[in-house]
Amino acid sequence: MEAAPAPAAAETQHRHGGCLSVKTFMPPGPVARCSSQAAGSSDQASCGSPRWIGKSLSCVCIKRKGAYERICVNLTPVQEQRLQRLRHRMKVYFDHSRRDHQEALRALWYATYPDQELQGLVSEQWKDMGWQGRDPSTDFRGAGFISLENLLFFAKTFSASFQRLLQKQCGNRATWEYPFAVAGVNITFMIMQMLDLQSTKPRTFVKAVFVQMLSEDEWAFDLLYCVAFLVMDKQWVEKNASYMDFNEILKSTRAQLERELLLDDVMRIEDMPSYRLLC
Repeated sequence: MEAAPAPAAAETQHRHGGCLSVKTFMPPGPVARCSSQAAGSSDQASCGSPRWIGKSLSCVCIKRKGAYERICVNLTPVQEQRLQRLRHRMKVYFDHSRRDHQEALRALWYATYPDQELQGLVSEQWKDMGWQGRDPSTDFRGAGFISLENLLFFAKTFSASFQRLLQKQCGNRATWEYPFAVAGVNITFMIMQMLDLQSTKPRTFVKAVFVQMLSEDEWAFDLLYCVAFLVMDKQWVEKNASYMDFNEILKSTRAQLERELLLDDVMRIEDMPSYRLLC
């Protein structure tokens, strides 16, 4: 999502090592970029679209609560380590022959249905959770093992919210509802695309902000996933959507997440307005 062009405003500049930070006196709005071209001037700075991040820029500068906050394209060791770990998780495919993957799938079942005995990793029971067939492993192809990890994290960390969505307990539901588990896999994939996690360095403001969050909390991706699931379901109910509307709801969910991540007072996933939906 690109920011709208920033209106003209008075600015002051300050140097922080190799980065140039710009403080802009203007109403809250889209995050502006800081251009290295501004270094030779004491009065002007260049601001524009986030698509230019990574092209001759040394940092992303965000004004939050009247203070300077820089998110440098040159990542800190902690940011680099955690991004590498997250990218590694993304590259792991679900392998039904691996014992740890089998155990994770069983753990998801018992976190979801603690009082029901699982008949097998291939069973008609899985359809009750919203998988497309008897073998849920076939549905992980789009997002890999991390999508199973996300569902398991959600089920164990926010069990009340997880069960509420699973049982479709909120609002007037459609006749043709989205399949819960498959929707979860799609949400994982959507977030990976939104955060541009395949790139080695931040190229968008949303990713730059997320990298900063990740340096503070290693579980930021999993928490964002839980928020995204609640946002998606809320929009589903508000728009009286049905199964054929799922892709459009996913797009609007992504747009809302991007807006919230760029709010001035959002420093952590827990600061996002929609985080309050979790319980």
